[in-house]
Amino acid sequence: MIYPRLTPQQIIDEDRRRRCARPVGYNPVVGDSADPGRVGVATPLPDMPRAYVPRQMVDDPLYPSVLASPAAWRRLRVRHDFEYWCATAVTVKHKTLGTDVRLVLNEPQRRVAAILEADRRAGRPMRMIMLKARQWGGSTLVQVYMAWIQLVHCRNWHSIICSQVKDTSSGIRGMYAKLLENYPDDLRDDDGPLRFRPYERSTNVREIAGRGCRVTVSSIENQDAVRGADFAMAHLSETAFWRATPTHSPDDVIRAICGSIALLPDTLVVMESTANGVGNFFHSEWMRCRDGHGDKHAVFVPWYEIEIYRLEPDDPVGLAASLTDYELWMWHDLRLALDQIWWYRCKSREYASHEKMMAEFPTTDSEAFAATSCGVFDRSAVDRLRLDCIDGRRGDLGNDGRWADDPLGPMLLWQKPADGRDYIVAVDIGGRSAKADWSVITVLRNDTVRPEVVAQWRGHTDHDLLADHAAEIAAWYGNALLAIESNTLETTGSGHGAYILDRLADTYPNLYYRPGSDGEPSRPGFHTNRRTKEMVISGLISAVRRGAYVERDNMACDELLTYETLPDGTCSAKPGCHDDILMSRAIAIYVADRNRPSPPIDPAYFHPSYW
Repeated sequence: MIYPRLTPQQIIDEDRRRRCARPVGYNPVVGDSADPGRVGVATPLPDMPRAYVPRQMVDDPLYPSVLASPAAWRRLRVRHDFEYWCATAVTVKHKTLGTDVRLVLNEPQRRVAAILEADRRAGRPMRMIMLKARQWGGSTLVQVYMAWIQLVHCRNWHSIICSQVKDTSSGIRGMYAKLLENYPDDLRDDDGPLRFRPYERSTNVREIAGRGCRVTVSSIENQDAVRGADFAMAHLSETAFWRATPTHSPDDVIRAICGSIALLPDTLVVMESTANGVGNFFHSEWMRCRDGHGDKHAVFVPWYEIEIYRLEPDDPVGLAASLTDYELWMWHDLRLALDQIWWYRCKSREYASHEKMMAEFPTTDSEAFAATSCGVFDRSAVDRLRLDCIDGRRGDLGNDGRWADDPLGPMLLWQKPADGRDYIVAVDIGGRSAKADWSVITVLRNDTVRPEVVAQWRGHTDHDLLADHAAEIAAWYGNALLAIESNTLETTGSGHGAYILDRLADTYPNLYYRPGSDGEPSRPGFHTNRRTKEMVISGLISAVRRGAYVERDNMACDELLTYETLPDGTCSAKPGCHDDILMSRAIAIYVADRNRPSPPIDPAYFHPSYW
C-alpha cells in the first residue's frame, strides 16, 4: 500500500484531532448519555436526581411501581444494567494498585458485554469465542457476567470453569468468592448472606447459598468429572493451551461440557484464550466462527483498544517524520494516535523480532496466530495464499463414478472436471485407523497461469482401497497424471504394497513413474526419502513465497504455518499437528512443474507488428 505523503506538522495536527475525538471517561453509575440504548430518567435517589438507564428498564412492567422507592428502583436497575451492577456491587483486585476496588468496565470489556447483552435481551443462547490481547480483563469480564446471571437473574443455574490446569480454574473461582464476600446487603434476596458452601463433599463444586447455583471448577486433565452434570453456563479459559493426549483431547472436553448445555435463553458458553500458534483446536474453532460457520460470536480484542497501551512520545515531530511502513499502516488504516504508535515502537524493542512482538501484542487476529520463528513458511505469504481459500462442496465419488453431495463426506470439491483441461492427482498415504496420519488426495489443475487446487480427499482407509479410489478420482478428471507416494507401500515388508503398485500400473493408464538410477528401469510412484522430501518441500516453499499456485483449503494453510525446522535441520509438523495435506501439495506441485503443458502460441506472435 502506498500512502499519501504527509509532513510531520500535518501528522501532529491530525494527532491532536484524533485525541480530542477519543471517548472521555464515563460514569457507569450515572450512565452513558451517548449510548443510544439508554434513556435519561429522573430517579428517586437523593444523591443522583437523573440517570441514563437501559431502555429495557423503563419498558419493564415493574418500572412505575419502583419510582417512589430508592431500594426497589436500584434493585430493578441492576436487573437491566450490567455496567451499573459492576460499578456498585462487584469488588475485584486492581491489576496495578493491588487494592480492592469496584469494577468499572473498560472499553473492551464494555464491547464484549454489549455482544452478550444483545443475545440475552433477545432471548438467544449466548455463545462466544474470544481471542485476547493481554491485560484487559477478559477472564474477569466473563466470570463477572456469569455471576450476574446467577446472582440477579436465575436460581439453580449451574456453571463450570474449565482451563488447562485446575489451579487456573480455582483462581478464577477465587475472584467469584471475593465478589460474594463484598456483595451489598441491599441487593441480596431474603435468603441470607451470599457465600460459597461445599456441595456434597465435592472438592470441585461449590454452591452459592441463597441461590442454589453451583460453580464447578475442572480442567482438561479431569474431563470425566464433568460428564453428566447439569450445566447452564461454561467459561472455557485459555483453550489454545489445552494439550491433546492419547486419552484426552480439547474436542472431548468441549463435547463433555457443552453437550449438557441446552440452547435456551440465559445459557452461556464462552471460549477464550490468547493465541498459541495455528493448527490447534482453538485456532480451528476461531477460523470456523470468524468465517460465519460456527455457533459463536468471534471477538478479537487488539492491543490498541486497551488504554494502558499508550505512551507520550519524547519527540512527536521526530516520530512523525520517521514512521515505518508498518506504523504508516497503523496511522492511515487503523487511525491510531502517536501515543499508541510510540508505545508500540518502544515495546517492540523488548523482542528480538517483529514477529514475536506481533504474537504477544497482536494488531490483527492473523498476527495473534503468528507461527514460531522456526516456521518453514513465511506467515505473510501464507496469509496471501489464504485469500483464495473458499468453501468447497463436500461429498465423494460413488461406486458409479458420479459425484454425490454429503455434508460428512471425505472429499472437498471446488471445480468439477472440464474437457480439455490438464490435471495432476497426488496422493500422500497415511494410516488405516482414526488415530493414524491422514491419507490425502490432491487434484491440481495444471493448464492455468498458476496451478490451482480443485479437489481434495482426506480420510483413513486401507491402502488398496485408497489406491483404487485415487485412480477413480484421477479417471474422473480425464485420466489425470496420478502420482502416488510409494515408499509406504514399498516398505510394508509383506509384498502387499508392491502388489498394489503393480496392479495400479496394469490398470491405470496414466501413472507417474520416477526415473530409475544406475540403469535401472523407472518405477511407479513418487518415493519420499530425505533427499526427495527436501526437494519437494523446497519447491513448495518457493511456490508459497511467490504465490505460484492457488490454494483453496484453509486447513492446508494451517499446516503450512505449523511446519517447523527441527534442530537437526529436517522439517516436520509441530507436535499435535499434521502435514499430510502439505505433503500432497508438495508432491503435486513438484510433478506439475515437470509436466506443465506448453501454452498455446498466439498467432499474433508471427505478425510483423508483434516485433
